[in-house]
Amino acid sequence: MALITRVARLFRADLHAVLDRIEEPDILLRQAVRDMEEELAGDQRRVKQLSHEQEQIESRIRELDPTLQEIEEQLEVCFDADKDDLARALIRRRLETQRYRKYLQRRRATVQDTLAGLEARVDEQRAQLEATRQKAELLAEDTPSERPGEICNSPEFRVRDEDVEVAFVREKQRRVRA
Repeated sequence: MALITRVARLFRADLHAVLDRIEEPDILLRQAVRDMEEELAGDQRRVKQLSHEQEQIESRIRELDPTLQEIEEQLEVCFDADKDDLARALIRRRLETQRYRKYLQRRRATVQDTLAGLEARVDEQRAQLEATRQKAELLAEDTPSERPGEICNSPEFRVRDEDVEVAFVREKQRRVRA
């Protein structure tokens, strides 16, 4: 049993070593940066939405104050005129308006809490993204490209057609002499 475990561990280690060689850290890091940018952009959109919702809620709350004041004035008139049925209807409207105002206040508090948490998360994501970008830049500077296409396209390794012709003629002469 111990032999099977050791062999299995050896295969896993070899598989991980192969995967490590296949994966290119600079490409993986660039993809991680793109993923982080997408997540940050999504959270920033959500912050905008919540901020807009918060403004709308605060606007509605401000609009309810004059409405409640108007209902109070109408109630005074109804009670002065002994219009109890009309007063009951106004009291119903006042209670509904007060409940709606309380609901909006609770909703505003919820949105504020969510917004604060999301803004903190966005700040943290920005810091992580900047750190990851710096790592990617350092990795790009430190690791020379080992991909053949990139080496050939690099100006310092570019071979001119004349160089190829001269090397070809030399190689041909060397083979004729041999």
